[in-house]
Amino acid sequence: MLRKRKGQVWIETVTYTLIAFVLIGLILGFAKPKIEEIQDQAIIEQTIQVLKELDYTINDISEKGAGNKRKVELSIKKGEFHILSENNTLKFFLEGNYMYSQPGQEYEESGILILTEEVGKEYHVTLQKKYKDINLTYNGEEENKKLLKGSTPYNVYITNKGGVNQTIDFQVD
Repeated sequence: MLRKRKGQVWIETVTYTLIAFVLIGLILGFAKPKIEEIQDQAIIEQTIQVLKELDYTINDISEKGAGNKRKVELSIKKGEFHILSENNTLKFFLEGNYMYSQPGQEYEESGILILTEEVGKEYHVTLQKKYKDINLTYNGEEENKKLLKGSTPYNVYITNKGGVNQTIDFQVD
């Protein structure tokens, strides 16, 4: 009779453990996508703020005259940041689970163009800041630069090179 009880205790323990694992798996199955969606939303909102700060810095050094230089720390936790010298545009691209705006419809928020595209179960969000009267360069060239996610922030140096079209040069450490 004692052996039956020991066997029954082990069977109950294994059964309860399996039930607990199944419940944890179900909770994670529902919670993880929602957590990722909230993280993507936070990244997009922080990036909008970063683009606003970069825009303020660019406009400030362009007003202060040639030779003015500023250092900005740029941290990228997810997505890609592009300096598009050929188009005089700063662009951020993110593949994620959060639908920031109506898919397929571009709109403007504080001078930043925002486009969300639905691709399967993901959303591709693009944030762009275009400059008409300012010529953006990278390392003194009409060259594009892509910054990818990283554990340490990038040191971005923004310099007013002057000139007829007000050239603003980016350098990255």
